[in-house]
Amino acid sequence: MRVTKYEHAAMVVDEGGRKLVIDPGSFTRSLTDQTDVEAIVVTHEHADHWTPEQLKGLLETNPSASVFGPAGVAKALSAEGIEVETVTDGDTVEVGPFTLTFAGTDHAVIHESIPVPDNTGVLVNGKLFYPGDAFFVPPFPVEVLAAPVGAPWLKISEAMDYVSAVKPARSFPVHEKTLSDAGFGMHADRIGAVTTEGGGSPSILQPGESLDI
Repeated sequence: MRVTKYEHAAMVVDEGGRKLVIDPGSFTRSLTDQTDVEAIVVTHEHADHWTPEQLKGLLETNPSASVFGPAGVAKALSAEGIEVETVTDGDTVEVGPFTLTFAGTDHAVIHESIPVPDNTGVLVNGKLFYPGDAFFVPPFPVEVLAAPVGAPWLKISEAMDYVSAVKPARSFPVHEKTLSDAGFGMHADRIGAVTTEGGGSPSILQPGESLDI
């Protein structure tokens, strides 16, 4: 299995030539030219994790692809005429070569004045876990963690504590577009240090780079 990181939260997972797209949002390049897509996961309804243009383009190219997300995503996408299979914490679905296990229910708090949308993390084929915009510690071991490092809801100490709690065998930073280059480097170093302290191995993927799992 190979995961290719794109800008911010977007990832494409390839298993035997079939693909899973995760969070194709407004901060990433267009992914609408991706072919052989079995499924798309949208972790929550914020625009940096999906746009109508990204979703409609992907579905035009891959009309049989399934879209998965929590109830808030289903409601938001239905307004765009996009059908979503609603998932929540504890659900597992099989689609093509992918086993998707969903974990967590709520987005991290940004501020008490801002509503908290629902959010789901996703475990792909028992190996790659991405929490979306949340600090949910899953009840299963994590081989590879896509760890958020920059967001209005996050400070680096919280990100470090999260990685320390999950104790992944490997990690790489995501959700970085709110940071400067210097800030990303600093945050990524700290995530890497905590991963190493927990006995894991950190990586840093630039947009378009891949990791074999």
